[in-house]
Amino acid sequence: MKKFISAAVLSSILLVNAAFANKQDDVNIKVEASFKAAFAQAKNVRWQKTNEYYKAVFTINNQPVNAYFTPEGDLMGIIHNMLSTQLPINLQISLKKDYDGYWITDLFEFARPDSNGYFITLQNADQ
Repeated sequence: MKKFISAAVLSSILLVNAAFANKQDDVNIKVEASFKAAFAQAKNVRWQKTNEYYKAVFTINNQPVNAYFTPEGDLMGIIHNMLSTQLPINLQISLKKDYDGYWITDLFEFARPDSNGYFITLQNADQ
């Protein structure tokens, strides 16, 4: 009888966990094929879906990366966080010269099929 009750409790817990687990949106075949072609070495892939795009969150070379795809499977862009020391040296010098007294609170690189760039948020004690 104890085994039956234990099995019933364990089954109930598993069913509740499965019911409330974060369900990831299904990714369509075109998007998944495009992702696998572009990021064969990706690990720990998680998908999110909106009306306009699919977002893959994954790691590659032990770095977290976000990739965005159209529903047709076209890669829209890639974003990954980075350290300020990873910026090109001329940009580091320019930031130090033009924004002395500020610090970086957010920094990521974005890469689109037609261009690359950086998004930098600067802050000081007043702004």
